[in-house]
Amino acid sequence: MVLPHFGVSIYLEGAALIKSLRNHSFITAFLIALVGGLVFSFLSIPVPWLLGPMSAILIANRFKGITLYWPRALRDTALILIGYSIGLSFTRSSVENMAENLPAMLFMTVILVASAALISKVISLVSGVDYPTVLTGSIPGGLSQMIVFAEEMKGIDITTVTFLQVSRLLMIVFVVPFIIFGPVFNISLTNTEVSGSAQFDFEPLMPVVFLIVSILGVLIGKKFRLPTPFLLGPILGTGFLTYAGFTGPTLPSSVMDSSQLMIGGYIGMLLKPEKLERKSLTISLALFSGFLLVMESLLLSFFLSDALNINIVTSFLSLAPGGMDQMGIIAHEVNADLSIVSGFQLFRLFFIYFAVPPILRWYFKRNIN
Repeated sequence: MVLPHFGVSIYLEGAALIKSLRNHSFITAFLIALVGGLVFSFLSIPVPWLLGPMSAILIANRFKGITLYWPRALRDTALILIGYSIGLSFTRSSVENMAENLPAMLFMTVILVASAALISKVISLVSGVDYPTVLTGSIPGGLSQMIVFAEEMKGIDITTVTFLQVSRLLMIVFVVPFIIFGPVFNISLTNTEVSGSAQFDFEPLMPVVFLIVSILGVLIGKKFRLPTPFLLGPILGTGFLTYAGFTGPTLPSSVMDSSQLMIGGYIGMLLKPEKLERKSLTISLALFSGFLLVMESLLLSFFLSDALNINIVTSFLSLAPGGMDQMGIIAHEVNADLSIVSGFQLFRLFFIYFAVPPILRWYFKRNIN
């Protein structure tokens, strides 16, 4: 009964995606995003197919008379591709290294979340925006969960929380690549490659096997309400196969560029400044908060690099307070150690999804009411 249900789900989602792609508003948005990617690529801006579409859609959305639409299913498809690529890095040795790094993951995650709480307190005092709203909007890497949490808690401005989270994420996605390619690290590419060590040679069947496992991972993740199932499901499914010794085909750069475009266009559609009452103040708060967290992550990355004997780019991307999908894209672009980056980001994702909301709920009920 489970497999037929999964088949129906896949059919319905595929039909909805095909229908949405025929929408004239989407065609306009896609062409704008494509131009943005081409321009950023021509200008040699880091991660052009993520930042270019994001910027182009964000700017075009500000013009009256232009109606844009970007189907969520496109972003979900891109997340599956990125999750698959990340999962390929989970070889037996890399998983063992992740297990050894668990204390460092917990320590660094607690420091970042605690810093976000302290920064939020200062911003709240200076700006006059209530602390629960600023704090909920400043927790790093937990956009969807924090928005859901804001809906459940009385007195929290959901619009402000959403804008704080999204604009902080946008700032981080723009700033992190320039830090990596700038004078701080002075690098072009790291020398770590993503590969799997095959113990079983069923090469002709591997693309089909990995595709089925990735899709099943998504559907099972949705059924059990895992955080970000379209990304986490393929990571866990592909990671399990890779850890077992199977080798999946590496995706070509054109496919990864397309996945970046699909995510960049979606993120560009998220910001709705017209819904904010205090636009300038909120934007300034989000940028300032995000900047402080990035600088703290940069500082901590030097200590983490020495402690774990990993390269500085991998260390920085492991701690950067963005989403796991965005950091995974950047890590793939610079050939950072995807298993370490995704391990740290995945640990923080679970921490934010399962540990932070109960703690915030307890704190707000005790101190705010």
